[in-house]
Amino acid sequence: MAELRGPAVPPRPLDARALAALAANPGCRRRALLDGAGVDKPALATALGSPAAYGQSQFAMVRGNSFEAKVKADGGRELLRLVAERLGGPAAPAPEDALLPDLTAAGPEGRAARTALALREATAAGGWALLDHPLLALEVAGTPAFLEPDAVVVRPDGRWTVVEIKSFPLLDGSADPAKVGAAARQAAVYALALERTAALVDGASVDHRALLVCPKDFSNLPTAAPVDIRKQRSVTRRQLDRLTRVEELADALPAGTSFDTERPREELTAAVESVPAAYAPECLAACELAFHCRDRARAEGSVTALGRGVRGELGALTTVGAALAAAAGRESDPQDPTAQALRRAARLRAEALAEAAARGRAEDPAGPGADPGAAVPAPRRTEPSPEDPA
Repeated sequence: MAELRGPAVPPRPLDARALAALAANPGCRRRALLDGAGVDKPALATALGSPAAYGQSQFAMVRGNSFEAKVKADGGRELLRLVAERLGGPAAPAPEDALLPDLTAAGPEGRAARTALALREATAAGGWALLDHPLLALEVAGTPAFLEPDAVVVRPDGRWTVVEIKSFPLLDGSADPAKVGAAARQAAVYALALERTAALVDGASVDHRALLVCPKDFSNLPTAAPVDIRKQRSVTRRQLDRLTRVEELADALPAGTSFDTERPREELTAAVESVPAAYAPECLAACELAFHCRDRARAEGSVTALGRGVRGELGALTTVGAALAAAAGRESDPQDPTAQALRRAARLRAEALAEAAARGRAEDPAGPGADPGAAVPAPRRTEPSPEDPA
């Protein structure tokens, strides 16, 4: 893996956002390899000449950090109150009655081990505990990933709840569905990582609901809503299990392949193109290499640039040229259902255009070649009469 990154290049760690995006597109071997090897994809995209304007602005990050600090202030009093109020169960404790374990340790492995120990101790104590930015370990395609949720709350009944703190508002109890969905997918990744530890602790279980904490309406007051993540957990688990191991992907590469950004652009491009990608327009919101992959898909005329829905409908027709040829009745099996549907769609489109053109000629008696301004005579300018009071 170090040879793929380049000499003296530290690995870029995986986070929950990257894992959620990877699980949403498990067929992309390019992303699986680059993420598994710890390649710096933003730097790679810049070296390829296709930098991505991706990520939060500095203002959004400062606002988010400020809101998170407010939610966790006073020993997490407000956060614990929201957990008890929105998820039910025992009443929220006083701040002095809740455990706030120290999770500091050397290195990610040490922090993950310290987090696992704190979870076991809090569950055995049978009370409330708030773990602020714990570190969880999850193996992805044979590569360990260390994940850091905003918080995990241990409740007296042994349930572990993932807490996601976001700076987008909850307006009248609801928020942008796309943002809520992204938060749910990230929480599902954290829940999967927690399941490994919970399986080794008596009486522990991972809550199937995550708590989404956001500003209320247009204020800076925190409010919360439970989010059922069972579907996201099952989908993410299945997709991550399907990922090919990084070692298998690396073994299939040509000898000497490297993604070191110090190499010439031509060599980098050849290295990236040696790994198959599965581009879709959704990648633009989740992957730093999306612009490079989109340009390649467009240059090759691939139907993947039109979206997964179009790609699925076209079946064996993988290029735009092949689809147009099938619609025109050329170079395709006349009995192919996809080709028949395309020919019918092309015929209906031609008929609709002909009807629109005929309707336009009927509504414009001057004809298509006439001057539009000539059909309306210009007003004649006259001098006012002496009787005109103006």
